[in-house]
Amino acid sequence: MKRFAAMFTRLDQTNSTKAKTEALADYFRDATEADKLWCIALLSGRRPRRTITTTKLREWAAERAGIPLWLFEACYPVVGDLSETIALVLPPNTRDAELSLAEWIARLRALDAEDEEARKTAILDAWDSLGPVERFVFNKLLTGGWRMGVSQKLMTRALAQATGIDEAELTHRLMGDWTPDSVTWQTLIEAPDPTADLSRPYPFYLAYQLEDAPEDLGDVSDWLAERKWDGIRGQVILRGGAHWLWSRGEDLMTDRFPELARLRDFIPEGTVIDGEVLAWDAEAARPLPFARLQPRIGRKTVPKKLLKEAPVIVMAYDLLEWGGEDWRDRPLSERRAQLETLASDLPEGAPLRLSPSVEADTWAELTEARSISREIGAEGLMLKRRAAPYLAGRKKGDWWKWKVDPLTIDAVMIYAQAGSGRRATLYTDFTFAVWDGDALVPFTKAYSGLTDAEFRKITAWVRKNTTDRFGPVRAVKPHHVFEIAFEGIQESPRHKSGVALRFPRMARWRQDKPVSEANTLDDLKAMLAQYG
Repeated sequence: MKRFAAMFTRLDQTNSTKAKTEALADYFRDATEADKLWCIALLSGRRPRRTITTTKLREWAAERAGIPLWLFEACYPVVGDLSETIALVLPPNTRDAELSLAEWIARLRALDAEDEEARKTAILDAWDSLGPVERFVFNKLLTGGWRMGVSQKLMTRALAQATGIDEAELTHRLMGDWTPDSVTWQTLIEAPDPTADLSRPYPFYLAYQLEDAPEDLGDVSDWLAERKWDGIRGQVILRGGAHWLWSRGEDLMTDRFPELARLRDFIPEGTVIDGEVLAWDAEAARPLPFARLQPRIGRKTVPKKLLKEAPVIVMAYDLLEWGGEDWRDRPLSERRAQLETLASDLPEGAPLRLSPSVEADTWAELTEARSISREIGAEGLMLKRRAAPYLAGRKKGDWWKWKVDPLTIDAVMIYAQAGSGRRATLYTDFTFAVWDGDALVPFTKAYSGLTDAEFRKITAWVRKNTTDRFGPVRAVKPHHVFEIAFEGIQESPRHKSGVALRFPRMARWRQDKPVSEANTLDDLKAMLAQYG
């Protein structure tokens, strides 16, 4: 644990990507195989299940520190991190435990079978045997709130430096349904068996938003244009007589969309397709709103009623594997041609469709085609260079998303709440309202879009203009208007306003606009009628 905590300290003390990479690479060279495996798991989202609630951890920490719980709770928002708050209030440790990262995780997981008193005894004992930094790291393992300022890409780059294995190859090896219980360092990193995990997806290729004029990309004929659909990006994998569906976030979703099992009847083994899972209106031959798909996302089993109300298809974008062969290095034009042949042989009603290309002879024609995106349930266009291979991660140059401008509404800030982490001393999370007659009706929350300077300015104002408090939330005078940008709007019986926004954020602080000129609930409902 001391070696892992020392590496954590090196990461925490720098913003340099190079220094972070070196710190991780040094750890991967020196740590035990079990610890290295858990480090990879933690940094790729494979955290051990949380055994103890944060409520209990707060109570036990306050008790051990000899302070009332209210004082601990008052410290927490100032520090901004529960793990750090606990580490700071506890008295110094009286001894040192020489356990590795893997051994500490094993101890925590063993607490699953213990009662509350045994868990409390084990946690208090652990706190007493760890130094300040090790205790902080241990608390992170306890709470599951693991953030080290390191992306999975940076971690993979460091691993490539330490092992000498190609970064792209490592990116692929680290995907899939593995845990430190199901693999070893040797089988995952040193000598992976390509048949060990037939379900393993490929790293997704991600696009940048097109900010400049599309004409800057050159000849329009060099580009494939297709609609950017609003669903769940995923890979359909058919290998070994089975099929799997992985989301872009490496969430295995196969059981949530049982109708896709039919693809095994039409698509040969050794095929991997990149596409979008969409709720589909077969009669109108167009996607249903994302709100119709959303109830299916969190379900492990899907009732017949929901299967009927929101049937899904895969809108196929790309072909990554064909006949068991990796096709990613082939040009898009070749991959697309084979995908078109595959799609043309599918029977009517098969839960897969080829994403149609948007044909145009000029950029002006494509601009016109993009303008109708919302009317047909799309977010804009995707532009892909026909000669490009399928890469891993977000790369500039060959793939661009050309989204339509967001919807906007001017709203009044009525509640504010402090952020967390480095923003713990700033009010950054706001609730917004629109007018319904003479009353302000809350309809959305937003916490991104302002600069740090703007957050500091609004924080100072919130502190001087609080009218009431509800725990960490402050009610404020209805004085400031913000332009809220969002990607979609849908009906929501759970909200007082009757609507919910998709990806709301603050586009502008409208200091030029009085509260009386903010938008109304009728304005929101008109948007719902047009775009919902």
